[in-house]
Amino acid sequence: MEGHFARKLISGVVLAAGLGMAAVAMPVEAATLRMAWSQDATGLDPHKQTAFSSIRLLELIYEPLVRLDGSLQIVPGIADSWQFSPDGKQLTFKLNAKAKFQNGAPVTSADVKASFQRILDQATGAVARANFLSIASIDTPDANTVVFNLSQPDVPILTAMTSLNAAVVPASEIAAGTIGTKAIGSGPFKLDSWVPNSKEVLSANKDWAGGAIGVDGINISVLPDETAILASLRTGQIDFALLNDPLVATLVPKEPKLQLTRTPVLSYNVLQLNPSRKPMDQLAVRQAISCAIDRKDVMDTAALGEGKVTGPLTMPLYATDPGQLFCYTRDVAKAKKLMADAGFANGFSATVIAATGEPPTATAEAQVIQSQLAEIGIKLDIKVMELNVYVDTWLKGNFDMAVALNGGSADPYSMYNRYWTKTGNLQKVANYIDDTLDSLMQKGRVETDPAKRKAIFAEFDKHIAEVSPWIWLYTAYGYTAEQKNVQGFVPTPTGSLFGLAKVSIK
Repeated sequence: MEGHFARKLISGVVLAAGLGMAAVAMPVEAATLRMAWSQDATGLDPHKQTAFSSIRLLELIYEPLVRLDGSLQIVPGIADSWQFSPDGKQLTFKLNAKAKFQNGAPVTSADVKASFQRILDQATGAVARANFLSIASIDTPDANTVVFNLSQPDVPILTAMTSLNAAVVPASEIAAGTIGTKAIGSGPFKLDSWVPNSKEVLSANKDWAGGAIGVDGINISVLPDETAILASLRTGQIDFALLNDPLVATLVPKEPKLQLTRTPVLSYNVLQLNPSRKPMDQLAVRQAISCAIDRKDVMDTAALGEGKVTGPLTMPLYATDPGQLFCYTRDVAKAKKLMADAGFANGFSATVIAATGEPPTATAEAQVIQSQLAEIGIKLDIKVMELNVYVDTWLKGNFDMAVALNGGSADPYSMYNRYWTKTGNLQKVANYIDDTLDSLMQKGRVETDPAKRKAIFAEFDKHIAEVSPWIWLYTAYGYTAEQKNVQGFVPTPTGSLFGLAKVSIK
């Protein structure tokens, strides 16, 4: 990228005057942040994107009604305020009257209504659709008021609305059918250009209702090799980087000119089984796989121990001690007996898919799992795919097993209902449901007492670990590396880069 950062003379000057000296005009500096990451977005439609690389880009451009801050508290986004009715069946938002889309149009209640109607339309293929099925109708009494009328009390719906997948888009763009072909949001940055797998150029949205933005824009380079990103940081060619590979991230503190931000995240590394395919349709086989895997060994080998073994629920408020869950202590003898009981004493062959670069540990995880499962006779073939091919294959559920990195949420229901309820729109990915899972999810959805909700989801955690449709492995860290003159970035447990709106270059 050109120059250390862009400098320009702004109308108006800073005057430096000294005794016996004429006033001298000094330029005011404004900076363009030079940034790099290893994985590019796979698309521009905020309602359809599942890849982390897409979400990290689009959350700088689009905004939801509300957001999660660094402490997982719900804070204003497009909406200034919100309130549930006493019976929990109505949720009213007041929009920020200053909110504008990047085409200059105000954000109105009509845009909010059109956005959620689009999400709820099954033909859209919105990935978060299942989170909003309680919405019976939407009223727009005035331009700045939106009322969601719910068919039942829905405690987690507000948390679900913090997602980029629930972003508000212009009603005019929905009508024109241009969502996904261009990016027009109300967020802090505009997308000026995108060369897939090469670079993005963003400029600050001067009309952003969230306040002053600390930089003029962001120039993002896509560098698939994270060691090359670190080299560019060392030589001062870039200012800020998103890192995913713990091997590279742990080298950053050794660089005197650089600083590392390391944040525990809610996303989880997981081995997804496909229980619709033989022999994973047998409970004993799935349990045998769970018992045969040493989760800590996977984490230590693939991620240098950068993380912690996790159960299905990764949010601090609801997480269960993994030691209390089924077969979280490796037991090869038990695994072999379960295989024999299921009629597979001699094992079987299967294929596991993994994506290149998301996460960077995926192939290493697959290799460790391959070695561990070989001890109980499972011959695992590893198929590594480019990210966009992997995402398409994953969404179709077209795999025996998949090594995946899936996003977390502050609420268990909004995190998992799309997979583990009978109406979940990612059922094709999970390929498993039972009455217990569905019932516990529904109970947790309507329960308002925090202690009772925690008990419900503890039971969910225990049950899903026991029936083992997936084998949860570990949670890791989110990493950013920056020059020491880059200041003000605030990370979150969701991995969001939205904090770049307040970054400045000193």
